[in-house]
Amino acid sequence: MSLEDTEDAVLRRAAFGHVRALQERHDALTSEHLKAGFIWQGQRVPLVNPQRGIFKPRSMRHLLSIRTVYPRAGNRIWYDDQRQVHQQLYEGEESVDYAFMGTDADAADNRWLREAWEQQIPLLYFLGISPGRYHAIVPAFIAGWDRQGLKARVAFGLPGEQRLGGEAAERRYALRMVKQRLHQASFRDAVISAYQGRCALSGLPEPMLLDAAHIIADRHEDWGQPVVPNGIPLSKIHHAAFDAHLIGIDPDYIVHVAERLRAQNDGPMLEALKRLHGSRLHLPQRSHDRPDQDRLARRFREFKAAA
Repeated sequence: MSLEDTEDAVLRRAAFGHVRALQERHDALTSEHLKAGFIWQGQRVPLVNPQRGIFKPRSMRHLLSIRTVYPRAGNRIWYDDQRQVHQQLYEGEESVDYAFMGTDADAADNRWLREAWEQQIPLLYFLGISPGRYHAIVPAFIAGWDRQGLKARVAFGLPGEQRLGGEAAERRYALRMVKQRLHQASFRDAVISAYQGRCALSGLPEPMLLDAAHIIADRHEDWGQPVVPNGIPLSKIHHAAFDAHLIGIDPDYIVHVAERLRAQNDGPMLEALKRLHGSRLHLPQRSHDRPDQDRLARRFREFKAAA
């Protein structure tokens, strides 16, 4: 017999596969995606309880998912993990805290956490990256359960992992992967939202076709932070041109197209890029979201050096 009943294990694998497929199609999962659940043998299986962060479907013996919301501005913070989980991840700890539901450690939700810890049950962890939007971590595990502290510890598994490995190196590697994905998802969501879902060069209004381009790459500790003023929403082709120094943006937000590109004549797509030369970047409504001019100056020097 496996760690779970056979039916439970099969249903869990189906849920994991559904969530992975969803995440491949969408850069972030919405509350609507999670509420919709998925169809299993003709029946709808929920992925979350919209009112609670700890969820076990009635059709399953063990916990399926946990969720940490990203609170909307001005909303009450209900649990400490809403405020601390991103900080814990970025500070490099091997696991993060997850607050119990209420103050009764023996309440059903908290017992499910304990059972998942005792039996090493792989879970879905829906981690909020902005209000109403989530990044799914598959699999996650309950790595500790603290009755007095009223919290559990959540650790992250490698793809396909069925049990939480004991090697510290594996846990650090899994955390690095989560941190990287969270960084990318949070940064992209914040940048594209600041520009109302439009490309800052072309005005293309389809977020699924946009990337959040770094002005200064995130490998630079002093300048590469994942903050909105270090990002510009660009369509895939504009992002590629920006990264290749075929398009540059000066500190006054004027767009420059490299001479070697402007000298070519090869179809409407190229002409559309060439017409950007001398135009002005579309800026976000809030001034503090605008591209940082010092970062633009550094990046523009790289553009000119590559000419």
